[in-house]
Amino acid sequence: MTQSTSVWFIIILALITANMPFAVSRHLLWLPWKQDADDNRHYLLRWLTSLLHVGVLVAAAWFFYEQIGDALSTAAFGGFVVAYLAACALLLALPGWRMGEPAEPKPFVVRLLEVFVLYCLCGVLAMALEQNQGNRFDQTWEFYAITASLYVVLGYPGFVLRYLLRKPRRRRPVTRPKSSAGTSSEYHPAG
Repeated sequence: MTQSTSVWFIIILALITANMPFAVSRHLLWLPWKQDADDNRHYLLRWLTSLLHVGVLVAAAWFFYEQIGDALSTAAFGGFVVAYLAACALLLALPGWRMGEPAEPKPFVVRLLEVFVLYCLCGVLAMALEQNQGNRFDQTWEFYAITASLYVVLGYPGFVLRYLLRKPRRRRPVTRPKSSAGTSSEYHPAG
């Protein structure tokens, strides 16, 4: 993969993943607090599940970072990229599949955490692609501040669709009282 192709690949992937938390109503993460009114699990079990989920995400990201960065053949490189995307999609779909459709909408804080996790996963893939091309550079905090800002800007269309556009209200048909045959409901001035 050439450098310009990998840059456009990451930009398109970032555009998709930045809007995903706003487009999907199911949860992408197991969080340590109650996410649904039906969740009656003990708080320690929720914390353990959340830490295990984050640990598996970090382990998968680290494993594929090493594999993609060190892949020598094009077939192995492409296979690891596809496997990384599939593993991330599976790990992020698992909480929503397990918990089902939420009874109440996701809070904004949960969506913001999901944006952060997706930013990290997308960044790991970008660093792996950079390492595979042989020109991996050390980044300082300014780089991460700029890329996080750009990632949030890429997620703005999803935010607008979720929170800023008014949803059309269903109008109720206007019912008028029926007048009786002997009386008139119209106003007739005298004279």
